[in-house]
Formats: sequence, structure tokens, C-alpha cells
Amino acid sequence: MPILARMLPAPLTMQVRRGAIAELGSLLTDSRVATSGRVAVAVGAGQGDKIATMIASTLGEAELFRVPDGSVDAAVSLGADLRKGAFEAVVGIGGGRTIDATKYAASLAGIPMVAVATNLSHDGICSPTASLTHEGGKGSFGVPMPLAIMVDLDFVHDAPPSLVRAGIGDVVSNLSAIEDWQLAAAERGEPIDGLACAVSRTAAEAVIGRADSIESDAFLTVLAESLILSGMSMVIAGSSRPASGGDHEILHAVDQLYPGTSNHGELAGIGAAFCFFLRDDTQRLAQVVGCLRRHELPVTPGDVGLTEEQFTEAVVLAPATRPGRYTILEHLRLSDTEVRERVGAYVRAVGR
Repeated sequence: MPILARMLPAPLTMQVRRGAIAELGSLLTDSRVATSGRVAVAVGAGQGDKIATMIASTLGEAELFRVPDGSVDAAVSLGADLRKGAFEAVVGIGGGRTIDATKYAASLAGIPMVAVATNLSHDGICSPTASLTHEGGKGSFGVPMPLAIMVDLDFVHDAPPSLVRAGIGDVVSNLSAIEDWQLAAAERGEPIDGLACAVSRTAAEAVIGRADSIESDAFLTVLAESLILSGMSMVIAGSSRPASGGDHEILHAVDQLYPGTSNHGELAGIGAAFCFFLRDDTQRLAQVVGCLRRHELPVTPGDVGLTEEQFTEAVVLAPATRPGRYTILEHLRLSDTEVRERVGAYVRAVGR
């Protein structure tokens, strides 16, 4: 009798530890990554020079490119350089913006990408999407998953703490996204992938109850692995469904209306907490808010400089940011007045 199984894509290698970047040279000699060794390296504007100096001796003749920001223009420009140079692979080293721009550039050039993360701000480390800014705001673009992944905890410790904590908000928001997917399945008959949900939920549950924090290597290892699993859940599902629901609709609306308000992970955490409030799930709300507070993440709109009215505008706009996606926001179909009342009640309920 044949054994039937689903074949799941996964990175060729994954390393999460201190000093991981020292192994980059040996990884790039792997014939599965590049047969002739013609590799490009893209670094961000933040720690780019420091990283370039550290890895120069391990990368041989690899050509270095600098990614100025996380914009579509920067990604397209890098993609053109990669095509022109006939590279076999590109390594993106940096934070979320650098990795996302490099993922998109690699897809344009038709070559594999290796992700080397220096902070843990969101699950883009391994996701099949790239979040990039453009003249109309910010958009998500489908891209192949990275071929290999490294997270060097030495660099993560040196990154701004707010960018590392942000990843906690992003991975915890998976719990809200899964609830939304299950709601869509019940109300609209939308197919749901149980394996993708299991991977996404496991990633969130691994982080939400931990008492230690970003000062600990043990915590950072679990957070990095959880963000990678979150990205893989989207690969399994073939969409961002297991990690993006009403919570992400709200953050995308905030980005559109009030760009620069806060980072992706912080807004995802607030969005998740608000969505659990809308569901009247007091137990999960308390758990999510407790996690956010414990890790010094924002919980209310005021924590990121938004008024209740501004947050109300974002919640009203949120469903339009993901047309066709059914979440608690589309399910309740609240009027502007009702949204305003719920926002006020939420702030009173969770505010200090």
C-alpha cells in the first residue's frame, strides 16, 4: 500500500546561535546554493559596514551591495544589479527591511536567496512575502521562501531592543489570525489548512507564556525559531492566512493613514489584542495583553501616539486593506459609531 504524504518546502539549512555568521562562507560553498560560487551579498544601512568588514574574509570574491531602505525602488534596483552580474544566489544580511528587499530582488533576478537576520522584528525571516514601501504606502509582494536561514544572536543582542521585542508582537498575533481563519471556514466555507494552523499556533504558544525575555539567549532562540515557523506556516498554506488576520488589516490601515507611527510587530500586537477584545475572549485577551506588557510592547493606541479617533479611523479602513479576507472585522460589520465605542471600551479595559 503506498504511503501518501504532502511534500513541504523548507530551508536547506537553519542556524540560530551566536557566531552563526562565521559559517556563512562554508554555506555558500554548498553546491545546492551556488555551483560556481558567484554570489552577491546585500547589506542594510544600519549595521552594513560592520557586517561587511566581519565577513569579508569568509566570502572570497562575493560582490557587496548596499540596500538603502525597504522600498520597491531599492529592491528593483538590486534585482537589476543581480541580473546584470549573472549571480547564482544572493545573501541578504540585516533586519526586516533589508531581508524583504533582498527577497524581492532575488525573485526578480530568478535566483535563490539566503537570509541572515540581525534582528527579530517580524516573521519575514522565512515568509513567502516581502513587505515594501512605495509611493502609495506599503504593500506585500509574493516571493519564494529563502533557501537557507541564519540568525546570529550576537547581532540580535546589538540590535535596538524595540526591534527585537517587535517580533514578539508579530508572532503572538498568529493566535488572532488563526481565529479569523477558523471564523471564515465556519461562516464562509473557506478551506482551512490544519497543518499550517498547527505550525503557526505552536510558534505563538512557544513565546506567549515565557517569563524570560530578550536578554536571554534561550528566549531569543525560541523567538527566532517561532518567527521562522510562522513564515513556514504561510508557505504551507500558500497564503498569509495563518499569520495575518484582522490584526494585520489594522496595522496596514495604520501604515496607510499614519505612516511611521510604529513598526510592524508592535502594531500587530495591538491589533491582535483589539481583535480578541472584539471577540469577547477575555481569557486570551488577558494572556496577549499580559505578554505585551511583560515585554514592554505597546497595548493601547496611545502607546504608539495615536488618539482613539485615529485608531477608530484605522479600524474602519482595515477591511479595505485585504479585500476578500474574512476576519472578525468583516464578520461584525460595525458602523463607525460602533467602532468608536469599541475602541473606547478597549482602552478603558486594558489601559493602566
